[in-house]
Amino acid sequence: MPDAAPERVALDAANIFRRLAARGVEFVVIGGIAAVLHGSSRNTFDLDLVFATDEANLAALGDVLTELGAQLRDVDDHVPFAPDAATLRRIEILTLSTTSGDLDLLRRPTGAPDYATLRARAERFDIGDVVVSVASIDDLIRMKTASNRPKDQVDLAELTQIRSLRRG
Repeated sequence: MPDAAPERVALDAANIFRRLAARGVEFVVIGGIAAVLHGSSRNTFDLDLVFATDEANLAALGDVLTELGAQLRDVDDHVPFAPDAATLRRIEILTLSTTSGDLDLLRRPTGAPDYATLRARAERFDIGDVVVSVASIDDLIRMKTASNRPKDQVDLAELTQIRSLRRG
């Protein structure tokens, strides 16, 4: 009989943010958490991040992933996984389970500008004792438009309305 799928851990984004900040990891929050921080009522159960790809950042990110016990998510077979700089350098999208919940890492999401531009346009949000960079509402709208999944279409309607309300 195959092993039962491991039970998912509730997302503790604040803990992930603290650990990333403590190691000096450069990242931008995207996806559902970013939408929520901008005012969306969306429910989300994972954290989506875009990360800087310089060697020091990849090494620091790998250290945090190791601390968080990161494992490949939704992989039935045991696949060796080392969350180190060499692995992170090769990935475009990585879906992980950690001791602080599900974490998705993306090098360059569909519809997103390059990392430097995404980070420069990001808004800063104070999450408890850490300030995080969150993709701008315009960049989120671009990414949701490019992905165009059913859930993205729902998010688009809400994000567009939030943007309109902000601009008055």
